[in-house]
Amino acid sequence: MTEQLSTLLSWILTLMITCLIVAMIVLWLIWQRLRRLNVPPNAGFFETMHYLPIALPIVLDLLDLGLDILAAPISWLLLDRLGLRGLRNKAAVEALIPFTQPIPIFTIGWVIARLTGLGKTVPEERLG
Repeated sequence: MTEQLSTLLSWILTLMITCLIVAMIVLWLIWQRLRRLNVPPNAGFFETMHYLPIALPIVLDLLDLGLDILAAPISWLLLDRLGLRGLRNKAAVEALIPFTQPIPIFTIGWVIARLTGLGKTVPEERLG
């Protein structure tokens, strides 16, 4: 039983380290593109998702899986630096909720926003 537990823990640790490494590489590759995003400061969760490339929600989910509860302050800081305040609180809360790490919440949210149009704003010239 101890050997099985040891094997399971080593697999989990390997998965966590792999997720962290992949998240850091992808974040490094897309950082300049993310810095150029022009998201309105009062945009909500789904509206913000329309501005993002799919890579950022994947990075957030990988950080959450790789760092577990430690992802909360890192995600908060990262999203604050990128000006994505509509995601900041949600990332911190999701990282703090136990057993949600394997669920790719942000990737699912991005897909839902794109497929359903939730949060999509109508351009002002079309309103009149």
